[in-house]
Amino acid sequence: MNIMITGGAGFIGNHVVRLFVNKYPQHRIVCADKLTYAGNLANLADVEHRENYCFEHVDICDFDSIVALMRKHNIDGIIHLAAESHVDRSIKDPFTFAQTNVMGTLSLLQAANMCWQGNYEGKRFYHISTDEVYGALQMDNPQGGNEPGGGPWGTAFFTEQTPYHPHSPYSAAKASSDHFVRAFHDTYGMPTLISNCSNNYGPYQFPEKLIPLFINNIRHRRPLPVYGKGENVRDWLFVEDHARAIDLIFHEGRVGDTYNIGGFNEWKNIDLIKVLIRTVDRLLGRADGEDDNLITFVTDRAGHDMRYAIDSRKLKTELGWQPSLQFEEGIERTVKWYLENQAWMDNITSGEYMKYYQEMYANR
Repeated sequence: MNIMITGGAGFIGNHVVRLFVNKYPQHRIVCADKLTYAGNLANLADVEHRENYCFEHVDICDFDSIVALMRKHNIDGIIHLAAESHVDRSIKDPFTFAQTNVMGTLSLLQAANMCWQGNYEGKRFYHISTDEVYGALQMDNPQGGNEPGGGPWGTAFFTEQTPYHPHSPYSAAKASSDHFVRAFHDTYGMPTLISNCSNNYGPYQFPEKLIPLFINNIRHRRPLPVYGKGENVRDWLFVEDHARAIDLIFHEGRVGDTYNIGGFNEWKNIDLIKVLIRTVDRLLGRADGEDDNLITFVTDRAGHDMRYAIDSRKLKTELGWQPSLQFEEGIERTVKWYLENQAWMDNITSGEYMKYYQEMYANR
């Protein structure tokens, strides 16, 4: 197959690209990315010279360029990860999120529709979405379990049948894109797949997100801004486990179906942050709890959903997937990676990586 992975230079995308390039030498993997602030080809330096890999600098909203790219590489499968994904940014600039997440997805769908011309044998359009399209869950048991992360904090979970109820411009844009994917399956018979995943963590995540941001702040003893009281609950999944699920769904998922991907791993933000402090301090040789005073409570985010929790039993039952790592092991690996890759972090936080790409593509 010739597989195009959009957003392949981003956080989740680079893990999916790496997995496919290494696991499927018989497939040609085309990484398609606009290289906005969240895309970084340094994330893929270890596979950039592989014979079955190539990179294409393209905006998914540029319909003509997407059609040309699909024809150039005779694309059989699309794994669509490209998206604006930061809720705070969506609150400040909802237009960009609607343009990229909705119109960009529609551009890809119509390009596939035009290029495949109803010949769907061996074709796949796989759209990666988020659990945030479902809205928020109740906190039936606000005290949770006896230990941090022990939960549960509620009895309800998001299933594939949960009605959509997005609360932020980001989640509303993703919900809209999900509907377009289903519409192309129902209208044109396009072989589509959708998955909705919980919060990811792991190496190469852009440091505006909680875990890499706080690891870096703890290292440099900068404030750790916590929304509200830190009571919001999220279900966390190690990014490599998400990539394995994407691989499985792409190759074995039932066409036209939706799969939820989660870790059954709920944590209150404040408890997660305390684990990060203890882990970073231990690995840096600091005293236990030495940096607890960095926690700084700030005004809560507008429309901040209280709890997300994914029921991924369908994926386990039908395709045999389940998380491979316990959270403590995943966090240990993640913290070590960021501490050992400070040059990567410095390149991101300084903005040097963006200057490099701007110069590289200035005259193209």
